[in-house]
Amino acid sequence: MQLRVPAPPEPPVHGSRSGRRRSTRTSARQRAVATAATTARRLLAWLAPLAPYARRLAPYARRLKPVYPRPGRTGWRRWIPSWRQWIGGFFASLGLLGAFLVTAYAMTDIPSNLNTYATQQDNVYFWSDGTPMARTGWVQRQAMPLKDIPQDVRWAVLAAENETFYSDPGISVRGITRGLWQTVGEGDTAGGSTITQQYVKNVYLNQNRTISRKFTEAMIALKLDNKMSKDQILEGYLNTSWFGRGSYGIQRAAQAYYGKDVSKLNVSEAAMLAGLLKGAGLYDPTLGAANHQRAVERWKWILDRMVKIHKLTPQQRTTYKTFPEPLKTNPLYNTGAQSDYLVELASQYVKKAAHLTDQQFDLGGYQIYTTFDRKREQALTDAVTKARKEAKQKDPGPAKDAHYGAASVATDGRILAVYGGPDHRTQGYNESNAATVPAGTAFLPFVYAAGLEQGVHKTRSGPATPVTPQTVYDGNDNIPVMTPEGPYWDRSGKKVAARNDGGKSYGKVTLRQALAQSVNTPFMQLGMDTGLDQVRRTAEASGLLSDSFGPQVPALSLGNSTPSAIRMASGYATFAADGTHTEPYSVRRITRNGTPLDLNTPHATRAIGVQVAEDVTDALTDSFRLAHPGTAAARPGVAGKAGTATAGTTADKDTVGKDIAAWYAGSADSVSTAVVVYRMDLAKSLEPLPLQGLAGTSADNVPYNLWAAALGLG
Repeated sequence: MQLRVPAPPEPPVHGSRSGRRRSTRTSARQRAVATAATTARRLLAWLAPLAPYARRLAPYARRLKPVYPRPGRTGWRRWIPSWRQWIGGFFASLGLLGAFLVTAYAMTDIPSNLNTYATQQDNVYFWSDGTPMARTGWVQRQAMPLKDIPQDVRWAVLAAENETFYSDPGISVRGITRGLWQTVGEGDTAGGSTITQQYVKNVYLNQNRTISRKFTEAMIALKLDNKMSKDQILEGYLNTSWFGRGSYGIQRAAQAYYGKDVSKLNVSEAAMLAGLLKGAGLYDPTLGAANHQRAVERWKWILDRMVKIHKLTPQQRTTYKTFPEPLKTNPLYNTGAQSDYLVELASQYVKKAAHLTDQQFDLGGYQIYTTFDRKREQALTDAVTKARKEAKQKDPGPAKDAHYGAASVATDGRILAVYGGPDHRTQGYNESNAATVPAGTAFLPFVYAAGLEQGVHKTRSGPATPVTPQTVYDGNDNIPVMTPEGPYWDRSGKKVAARNDGGKSYGKVTLRQALAQSVNTPFMQLGMDTGLDQVRRTAEASGLLSDSFGPQVPALSLGNSTPSAIRMASGYATFAADGTHTEPYSVRRITRNGTPLDLNTPHATRAIGVQVAEDVTDALTDSFRLAHPGTAAARPGVAGKAGTATAGTTADKDTVGKDIAAWYAGSADSVSTAVVVYRMDLAKSLEPLPLQGLAGTSADNVPYNLWAAALGLG
């Protein structure tokens, strides 16, 4: 029988694709084998010096090796490890545990992102005199530097929570063991964690009671203790801990429970607050008799602990025998309805002027020092509240839709007071900052200023003719409005005529007399002669916003613009400031946790000439003296003017020709105030309704009464 031997495989053709693949795989295997061999040789070379020691330890290692059943033993003893095995197992366990902890420590990083809620603070607003006005934010927290927290307050907290804080490594093995027992078994809310661990839990982790969270907490605490100073950790802990009553941090706790800053706390009050850290729901003494008893016992214990750790002398301890009862309610929640409008204005302004995003601002920690004058705000609020009440009693129908916008602005731009509405929580619409109703004849001073500043043009191409307060115009009623080419025609093909209130004619009058007596027709023609674009430019430079102006038609001179009370007060303040205008602002300074921030405060700009401003002020002084001679004699230097706005032909047919807004604006003692009264059903539209007597009479003018009360003239 003949055997057939298979021929050997032909070598791959290197030029073929399959040949190249086989060659690549072969070379890769060869490289891997070579690398492994090299690594093995290096390892053996490194272990070679240890070989003698390994040979000596081999007999002992063989003894540790369990042999079951054990020879030479009988019964159950055959299955019990020897004492050498027990010792070996013990040290092996310690070694493995140590290696595990070292590895876990090395692999644990301090999180770069803090718990946003735990570090969020509230924002504090202050009156112009520096006293607190309001606080806002999702949480009540205000960070305080440790240097501003008294030593007694710090040690009251340390005595209650962690007296060995300055000497421990950041964790407590005993506390961790107790915490684990409470986690897996039944336990109360008693702590055991160090302050460092509690701080880690507050700002990096969550409040879940799990073994993994406790372990991570301990690892981060160890690292944090090596990275941060003890004072830094204590400062962070005191500023992030929960004290109940919606307050986070020792500063807010001091204000929530005792109505004072933390720097004003005594040892007794500090001990009461420190007791809350064990659980505010159990130790707030105002929540019930049982809570009160627990709070008193813990307060005593903390003070005794302070004596034991030598942070309070026995003599000092004897002076604190009476429990420091906290306030019944949190005063931080008591913000007035009117202050909400002030907060809204200030927050809008500060975000723009300090270049803060909504997200940055909502994180809190800002101290906002406003320009609002507490006394002026109270006077204005009281006056409007009284007027509202009287209107409801006199005529409840029109009064239910009544709105009263008012604002006081200093000549340097500071907003001193506003009336925004009856209650911001039910009406977020700010009546002092709303551009909803026409300025009417309260706009005439801006036309007068433009004419005095720019002069008038009787021809299209001729030079401007100067205008003075003594320049005479026709004050008769129903005279046609003229252009250089002839009468002004509206789009419907009708001649436009100027009208006076009540259809009264005054004959030839000077511009100063016309403004003092509120004669409309001269100013409608003066606006055309000066140029409506120049009138608008002057009004804008004085403080009115460009988007509040209506069509550039003759009615512009009679106030078809819709400025807010704040803007009207700002415009009149320009006249009182000798022609310089400063944009109205509501915040003069801002800090974050005590550190000042840059704030773009507006600067004065020249709006009109000094002489023009004086001429306007003189005419407004005449206007005030003619209307209120008694007050003018008692208070010289007061300038002011009433204004009314009448609905035009584009309004609802039931509103055409009727008064829809009543104004009074003027200045005294470098403060300008504007008041507007109008009716509007916000549930239906933003169209103004007829006043129906809401603004009173010429003898008892409601806007003037409010204006006089705001300036202290009443």
